[in-house]
Amino acid sequence: MMALQPGAAGVALQQWGAGLAARADLRAVVVMSPHWMDTVAAVGSHPMPPTWHDFGGFPPALYRLQYPAPGDPGLAHTVAQRLRNAGIATAEDPQRPRDHGGWSPLRFVLPQARWPVVQVALPADARPADVYAIGAALAPLREEGVLLVGSGSLTHNLMEFFGGRPGLDDPAEPYVQAFSAWVWQALQTNDLPALLDYRARAPHAVRAHPTDEHFMPLFFALGAARWPQAGSKAEAITREVQYRYLAMDSYVFG
Repeated sequence: MMALQPGAAGVALQQWGAGLAARADLRAVVVMSPHWMDTVAAVGSHPMPPTWHDFGGFPPALYRLQYPAPGDPGLAHTVAQRLRNAGIATAEDPQRPRDHGGWSPLRFVLPQARWPVVQVALPADARPADVYAIGAALAPLREEGVLLVGSGSLTHNLMEFFGGRPGLDDPAEPYVQAFSAWVWQALQTNDLPALLDYRARAPHAVRAHPTDEHFMPLFFALGAARWPQAGSKAEAITREVQYRYLAMDSYVFG
């Protein structure tokens, strides 16, 4: 529902994206979404991926939204080749549409939809270190004007969300705040080992992520920044909690 009810997180992403869009060197986006899981780190090579409304039971207005950014088969091939060169199994998928993990945040960050967007699949059996390695393999693309994005959700217990049907601005659950604070502290102290072992070390990790696919793209972004080895710092774009259970924390690593 963020696409229709953005809250403060959507506004913050839009404000940050305005500065990004003004940069002359931005030429494309590569995004990892938790809504494309595959056996390998597959790469979408569709020249014009359709906007896929890969969900059910939501208001009709949500299904009318489009994000008509083009794909880029050439960039997709480059991405796949870089992954192969790093020893990471991959494949090119020319049929894959763009799921909402890709288009929903980009509607705020780059609403113009004029930059090509290529998606990379999250391998279903990947560990945090594996996803970090995928991002690290693509890190040189940042020097070529490519924005590398990990799209997910800092907390994602949908059983509690649908069981409680909270409002957008309801007070955050204490465990959501505790998990978010722990991640932010680890980012501020450059504690990559703790993050890679978050499931054992973070408070309420399993409650925050009964399954971990929505947290995994964070490691793609960390790897893409080669954080913290490259001296990159974490900055928070937003640390809002929506609907009591969903931490919408968004970070930039520069």
